[in-house]
Amino acid sequence: MSTLRLSLPLSAPRTSLLHSSRRFFSSRFSRFLPSCYPGEIEKLQRGCRRVQLFLKMEFCTSGSMDKNKALVEYLQQHGVLRSDRVAGVMETIDRALFVPRGNPPYLDSPMPIGYNATISAPHMHALCLELLKDHLQPGMGALDVGSGSGYLTACFAMMVGPEGQAVGIEHIPELVSASIENVKRSAAAPLLEKGSLSLHVADGRYGWHEAAPYDAIHVGAAAPEIPKALLDQLKPGGRMVIPVGHLFQDLQVVDKKLDGSIVSRNETGVRYVPLTSRSNQLQNY
Repeated sequence: MSTLRLSLPLSAPRTSLLHSSRRFFSSRFSRFLPSCYPGEIEKLQRGCRRVQLFLKMEFCTSGSMDKNKALVEYLQQHGVLRSDRVAGVMETIDRALFVPRGNPPYLDSPMPIGYNATISAPHMHALCLELLKDHLQPGMGALDVGSGSGYLTACFAMMVGPEGQAVGIEHIPELVSASIENVKRSAAAPLLEKGSLSLHVADGRYGWHEAAPYDAIHVGAAAPEIPKALLDQLKPGGRMVIPVGHLFQDLQVVDKKLDGSIVSRNETGVRYVPLTSRSNQLQNY
């Protein structure tokens, strides 16, 4: 899904702009906000910080390589890929096999895959894999909600191995069919054949009960709040990475403790398409 990562600190010369922006959001823009989004005005005011961050945004999206290995090296140089294990998986699963022809596969940018869906930018895939890597050990179970092209599900499968289980769910049947063909051409093909990697047509808001609970859950679309069904399917000791919010979103890291309690933190500001119904997604397609 389409995202921007906002990560740099505030700079002192921008302080006056920050205060001006906060006043603007409070007095002008908030009155246009839909009343169905309680608390969104407060988020808009907090969003002034993101306006300021935008002035010094760290763009990874300038890089375009001609080889998958070069893309991985680029992400390492920019500090997005920090572990050899995640780098190895991203080098093994060639992104070009999951990007429709005619689009530059190694550009660090989201790409359309049809049906109002995208494959996320490589730096976002790298970030999510790094956040989840300790919960993607051999033999573990992972759920990829909004699996789209199948790329991240394939990466999950390589990390949990043949004794683990990687499940991708996507509510557009045509995308599921295409993602299966993508995986068949990739290094994860044996895992698909074995059944330790599977892709299904399903509404991501309700997860996939058949293989629950999961050590790792990734959600590739923004929810207004964390769906209870997904929390219920997260194993004690497991971790979920999910974008949460409406106009302004945070990539949340959600940990379920062994006693079942939930602890979450905001990793970074992002912009994803909404986690919604199939009919809503296909409007105007």
